[in-house]
This record gives sequence, structure tokens and C-alpha cells, in this order.
Amino acid sequence: MKPYDTELSKKEEVRAMFDNIAPAYDRLNHTLSLSVDRIWRRRVVRIVGRLHPRRVLDMATGTGDLAVMMARSIPEAHIKGVDLSEGMLDVARRKVAARGLEERVTLEAGDAETAVAAAGSVDVVTVAFGVRNFGDLGRGLAELSRALRPGGRIVILEFSTPTMPVFGRLYDWYSHRVLPRIGGWLSHDRQAYDYLPRSVDEFPQPEEFLTILAAAGFRDCRARRQSFGIAQIYTAEKC
Repeated sequence: MKPYDTELSKKEEVRAMFDNIAPAYDRLNHTLSLSVDRIWRRRVVRIVGRLHPRRVLDMATGTGDLAVMMARSIPEAHIKGVDLSEGMLDVARRKVAARGLEERVTLEAGDAETAVAAAGSVDVVTVAFGVRNFGDLGRGLAELSRALRPGGRIVILEFSTPTMPVFGRLYDWYSHRVLPRIGGWLSHDRQAYDYLPRSVDEFPQPEEFLTILAAAGFRDCRARRQSFGIAQIYTAEKC
């Protein structure tokens, strides 16, 4: 599934979509989630911090929220943020500069399916709300595994579908009816905010995604449910 259903590849459409919505992305993300996304990111930072990494690759870094949080909370770590969208990276660069983190956070354009880091060169890979936008999920995860040193860890924060019946129906109504209208109105891109909840629907359920992680070269694959299943934090170790 693609955001705009044109002749372009999914990767190219996702890049265009995030370029379009970059100016409004942070405000909408925090507003539409009631800032719960900040709590989830802080949990990711705690998990990463306990690993004491020196080199972190933050794939699909977007506007840099997670990269900045890790840099501020893990003083010994250098974070490399990579994203498809130059529009999102422009926002991230301003955040990094405003906090004086230019020496510890580097940002560059790229995607998970190409060699954005040398083999075995990073201790931890993080992905927050980006893995479902990979053009080729298996290939992207395999590339991230290649970049990790042996025994390195991957930590993925991603939306999922709540399984509790009443809450699940309420969340489905909100994500498919309310979110696209507000997001489309404020970002001037209704198709983007139609795509985002549909991309969650099509993303593998936690059990299936853990199997995909294992096939990509990871072991000890685990999922931690967040906020009644609205999101999951996946962790795994490179074999």
C-alpha cells in the first residue's frame, strides 16, 4: 500500500508524503496522540540507555525527536539519524542545533534498504514509527542487522492494532474517522492522514512481526505492548 497510489514506488511516495507534512508533523503527532507518543519514546530511551551504547543508528529519524532524546539522556552515545525526507530532516537539524547537539547527532538522507552504515559498525539501531513505511520490510530489517555489531540490539517503536474489543472499536473510529480529518485539515494533505492509519492496519501483528525479525537475523525477539496495544516496543539481538 502507498500514500498516493501513483506510478512512483512506495519509497518515493513516502518521501514525498513526509516532505509535504513535515512543517505540521510534530504538532499533529503530539496533539493527535495526546502526547502519549512522548511517553513511548522515553521508554525506548530507557531501554537503549541500559545498553550503554556508543554508536546508535536511528533509522527513519523523521524530525529527530528520538535522536535528540537519546543524545540528551545517554551522554556517551553518538547518534546517526537517517531519513528519506529532506523536509523532515530540515526540522530535525533545527532541533539539534537549538540544543547544541551537532557534535553528537549527525543527520543524513537515506533509507533502510541501502548501506547507510558499515557492517558491524553500530551498537544499537532504533526505529520509531518508521518500520511500517519501509519499501521492503524484510530487506530493510536485514540491512539494519548487517549494520549492527554481533550481539547488538534493535529497538523498534511502532503502532499496532488494539485487541480489546470495546477499546479497539473506539480506537478504530478515532484513527480512521477523526485523525484523517484533523490531520488533513492542518497539514493540507488528507491522503497522507488517510494512509497512516491504513498502514497500521496492514502492518503485521506482533507475533508475525517477531517471526519476520527472526528471519532477518535476530534472536531473543520480544514485543512489549504500550497503551492497551496502540503501540508496541520490539526488541531483538543480532545473532
